[in-house]
Amino acid sequence: MFMKIFSLSIFLLLEFTFSTNLTGEFTFNGFNQANLTLDGSAYIQSNGLLQLTYTPQTKGHAFLPMPVHFGNTISSFSTTFVFAIVSAYADLSGHGIAFLISPTTNLSSALPSQYMGLFNIQNNGNSTNHIFAVELDTIYSSEFQDINDNHVGIDINSLKSSQSHTAGYYDDKSGSFQNLTLMSHKKMQAWVEYDSQEKRIDVTLSPIGMSKPSKPLLSYDFNLSTVLINNSMYIGFSSSTGTVHTSHYILGWSFMLNGVAPSIDLSKLPKVPTSIVKGRSKIPQIVLPIASASSVLMLVVLVFLYMKSWFKYAELREDWEDEFGPHRFTYKDLHQATNGFKEKELLGTGGFGRVYRGVLPVSKLEVAVKKVSHESRDGTKQFIAEVVSIGQLRHRNLVQLLGYCRRKKELLLVYDYMPNGSLDKYLYSQEKPALNWTQRFNIIKGVASSLLYLHEESEQVVVHRDVKASNVLLDSELNGRLGDFGLARLYDHGTDPQTTHVVGTMGYLSPELVRSGKATPLTDVFAFGAFILEVVCARRPIESGAQGDQIILVDLVIQHWQSGLLPDIADPRLGEWYETEELEMVLKLGLLCSHPVPTAQPSMRQVMQYLDGDAPLPDLSTTYMSFNMLGMLQNEGLDSYVMPYLTTTTSFSSVLSGR
Repeated sequence: MFMKIFSLSIFLLLEFTFSTNLTGEFTFNGFNQANLTLDGSAYIQSNGLLQLTYTPQTKGHAFLPMPVHFGNTISSFSTTFVFAIVSAYADLSGHGIAFLISPTTNLSSALPSQYMGLFNIQNNGNSTNHIFAVELDTIYSSEFQDINDNHVGIDINSLKSSQSHTAGYYDDKSGSFQNLTLMSHKKMQAWVEYDSQEKRIDVTLSPIGMSKPSKPLLSYDFNLSTVLINNSMYIGFSSSTGTVHTSHYILGWSFMLNGVAPSIDLSKLPKVPTSIVKGRSKIPQIVLPIASASSVLMLVVLVFLYMKSWFKYAELREDWEDEFGPHRFTYKDLHQATNGFKEKELLGTGGFGRVYRGVLPVSKLEVAVKKVSHESRDGTKQFIAEVVSIGQLRHRNLVQLLGYCRRKKELLLVYDYMPNGSLDKYLYSQEKPALNWTQRFNIIKGVASSLLYLHEESEQVVVHRDVKASNVLLDSELNGRLGDFGLARLYDHGTDPQTTHVVGTMGYLSPELVRSGKATPLTDVFAFGAFILEVVCARRPIESGAQGDQIILVDLVIQHWQSGLLPDIADPRLGEWYETEELEMVLKLGLLCSHPVPTAQPSMRQVMQYLDGDAPLPDLSTTYMSFNMLGMLQNEGLDSYVMPYLTTTTSFSSVLSGR
């Protein structure tokens, strides 16, 4: 009898569990009692707040531990959740949150940063992923064709969103669109719904406390049964960070199959921590109380010590800098971050100043701080305006310029810190391990992608003007990031760029730049061609021969091509671990970009198409590419003109990195 009762109890328990999976209904008003499968940096705080990520370059996942039974054809479902994104900075974040439905909870192969903890380089876009996600993205990633750095996207097996929209909502009364800033530290609510009859996905967003807007932010006609092919799928959240400390929180969550998701009780949700930036007055204000003589003396001493400390960290501020406020760091924070700019924190001396490693005291973000001298007030104002403009650029293959500070005659620039140093150290130093072909090819593609972004995809055209191996820095995963915008100039799309004088580095300067003095995107293309040959061959564009003569790398590569020995010019340390056709294609692309006639050079968009295999490299004959660079300069009478303006700029290799 006991065994029958026990068996019946087990059966009823299993039936209840199975029934719960079938109905697929739950509500979490906070996550104190929640049974979730967590991995990465995800954890539940003591107040019930689900924190997915915080530290840089991490990912976190939170899944319902049991799969939801969607049926052979995906059933209708509805889910809503409350979230908040809190960054250490007012206008920097990374990267975002995604609600997802997945056949597995094991996303260990997924990458952080722009991959959102969902995919990696190899599987992004693969139909075998069987993943549906809705991303709340705070970073613009040009390789995924993001619309901006504050958007909501519907992702089907890929981070290239099938449909996306700037974050916000449609007001029920006026019908007008109201913008929402995802990284504003404010709580927001999102709804994701699928209608299996209409085969339609709706995504809605609103500020916390507002009723769900009647008009969805996104509405996308799609049959999810073609993607979510398993009867049972896991539902949950994924999040990732880049270089900036950012906390991604989920406060509450509800879900229902074949119905409307239950309402979340906002009064029961945990509180969200906020980052508070205290204001600093320009002039210290001291109130002296009426006290005894001894108290006054003690107060005078305290005032003296306070004033001494204030002058130690005094900064130069002017009214015109108010508009750049969010990009300004305090000198005190940078002084503390670098241990007082001690020599042991010195990374190196670049062409425009000394660079120190630092750790910001509050956010613990690792940075590189560059000290530059400045004299002219007007020149400094223009330069800071350009610094702020460049600081707004967002691309995974650019070294992020975070902001600046001014003190006396010094200008301090704050960058991302790149732990693996500069690329040229890996090409020319025996102390560094040799990069394999895959790593070099990825670095070349990364720099090409960053130049495409600068030339065509940012709000303004940015010409870098100093593309070379020593200005390409390597992050923790040996991804190449283009840095040192000390020579960069911005201008509006469609305008004529004017350059007052020729700057750059010998071997990377195009004859056209020297002739006209105008830096254009094609001058970057020419330098990129020299960079390609430098990376593949591990040789500088111009070297001194044994007899004191000059060896031009472009000419040397062409000679090997004409002899049918093109792979022999490659760096011997590559060994034989490369695809000959791919290596030859890259070398020929380097020659094409290095062509001295601008009309023969490809754009960076065409370069990316060649590297991605989306377009074949033009069939160029060795006769067409046969030119002698040094001879051309001499024939044009440019050799005497070039030398006074060539700046053999000191390597920026140590500017943002260690040795």
